[in-house]
Amino acid sequence: MQQTVRRTNEARTAATRAALLTAARTLFVDQGYGETGTPEIVAAAGVTRGALYHHFADKADLFRAVVTAEGAAVAEAIGRAAGADGPPRRALIEGAGAYFAAMTEPGRARLLLLEGPAILGPETMAALDREQGGGTLRRGLAAALPRIDPSELDALADCLSAAFDRAALAIAGGADPAPYCAAITRLIDATLAARRP
Repeated sequence: MQQTVRRTNEARTAATRAALLTAARTLFVDQGYGETGTPEIVAAAGVTRGALYHHFADKADLFRAVVTAEGAAVAEAIGRAAGADGPPRRALIEGAGAYFAAMTEPGRARLLLLEGPAILGPETMAALDREQGGGTLRRGLAAALPRIDPSELDALADCLSAAFDRAALAIAGGADPAPYCAAITRLIDATLAARRP
């Protein structure tokens, strides 16, 4: 009986948290972080203000959780596409395509590439990226360029990530993805060719 009650409480807690994240994501995308108030979030989630503060310290903490979930979804899509087997070049190119596709989810580019750095700061967003999709890029580059100095690898991953993000913003804004995928493929090929002995 006690185990059933605990499971019920855990399920209720998970449902409340999920409702808050879903409502907050929708409002942050539709209105922007600055224009969204916590009363709107709790009303849209159908929970109390106390429930919000039970799960999150404040609106910024809730926003961070939304952004973290978005980044995790992108990293998962990249991981599925790139896989663990096969040549590193192919994994990098397939991972890039998966990144662009994942970033077309409505509102995702705004949350991760525009609002995230503005609200949480570029350093926090860079740290989140390194733990998720950016970490996948770095590992792919390390596999393709096994002799590269670690500090150069970090810089290269940062530079390529910036190119990926710029392309993702354009694609999310309605641009044809084909030229951006071709450009990223050329960029990856040039990077790998330049580092060959």
